[in-house]
Amino acid sequence: MKIVIAPDSFKENLTSLEVASELETGLRRVWPDAEYVKVPMADGGEGTVQSLVDATGGRIVKCAVTGPLGQKVLASYGLLGDGRTAVIEMAEASGLPLVAKPDRDPLRATTFGTGELVADAINRGVEEIIIGLGGSATNDGGAGFAQALGVRFIDRNGAPITEPLGGGGLEEVHAIDARWTNPGLARVKVSVACDVTNPLTGEKGASHVYGPQKGATPEMVLALDRNLGHLAALMKRDLNADVADRPGAGAGGGMGAGLMAFTDAELKRGVELVVAATRLDEHMKGASLAITGEGRVDFQTAFGKTPSGVAASAHRAGVPVIAIGGGLADDANGVFEHGIDAIESATPNAMPLDVAIKKSRQYLQDAGERVARLLVMGQRMAAGAPVAAPALHADTGAHLNGAGPVVLQPKAKRNKPVRHLLPAKRIQGLTRAAVELARRRLRREPTA
Repeated sequence: MKIVIAPDSFKENLTSLEVASELETGLRRVWPDAEYVKVPMADGGEGTVQSLVDATGGRIVKCAVTGPLGQKVLASYGLLGDGRTAVIEMAEASGLPLVAKPDRDPLRATTFGTGELVADAINRGVEEIIIGLGGSATNDGGAGFAQALGVRFIDRNGAPITEPLGGGGLEEVHAIDARWTNPGLARVKVSVACDVTNPLTGEKGASHVYGPQKGATPEMVLALDRNLGHLAALMKRDLNADVADRPGAGAGGGMGAGLMAFTDAELKRGVELVVAATRLDEHMKGASLAITGEGRVDFQTAFGKTPSGVAASAHRAGVPVIAIGGGLADDANGVFEHGIDAIESATPNAMPLDVAIKKSRQYLQDAGERVARLLVMGQRMAAGAPVAAPALHADTGAHLNGAGPVVLQPKAKRNKPVRHLLPAKRIQGLTRAAVELARRRLRREPTA
């Protein structure tokens, strides 16, 4: 039996790989001889670099680059195991956490450091770069990024602007000269993880929607929006890039527009890029079960989050999917309508977050065991066998997706016998998802 474990990280707690490892430990209490394939996942936001490095056997590269306000910062990016792909999170070099709250100023903040990370990856011979947008302190439309890669922004006197551009300096630009662009950029495919659809300017654009959280006053918002409109007009005139109204142009303080104009990048949903980079579809082939998860499962999980991408991949291979969350929201059952077959909570009861984090490894292990036991019981019910848990060491004859018999580990805790007076419908209610999964597998692949 093959089980694919492909969760997101539990933010500020465990990496994707750590979550997957704890779930495997719990599952092995019930299925010690199964084949487990751990595929650390992400959705293009925070943690994407680490997840992809872990999933592909890559490595982290550190570089001293220019921070948002011109200070030097030590930023990291990932080189994947294939040796040809780099993964960069914009926030590493140009992120809001790099600027103290009183100092936040999108008029000055620049994406120059993100461009330096891309230049370093190009110098290492990569053929593809994945850039995650989000968490930026900037509103420069990617102008600073382009400067770091050799693009020249010309002032009214015909001279190149040498200082890294921020959102406030865009009004000084009178022309864009791309003849000096790093030649290696043309040899690299750039993909952008972007889950927002904001245009570059206007009420739904970068400045109005995201400017205030970066320190922009109402007056600054108007100036920044006007400057981005000016930059877009120059991009259209000098680069033949009409990007202002394209979905995602406003992401990352207009970095979406800059990447489309200066690198001809393609914007995609973050989880789709991660699914492709980890070759998740290949891992799903021949699997009996897929398990995913994230820190909190709610109805929004079905829209662009890691579990939704894992579910889509699993269903392409005809594999049932269970999502395990650190907690479940009241509307979590809504995910059943969007490709996730069953859900489980890692935390056994309501508790403070710090307590849940402290015991998260134990809770994930226990949740993995609970899921496996419910599936075993559902399989037996679907086959018409007695519901009571099998004796330890016994060959129960139960199979999942045509795999070998389920054998419990010797040290597994024995379940308490089901009381005969317990209403049968309660048992059915508890295991409805497990029974449905088992029946689905039996209909497609009858047990030997």
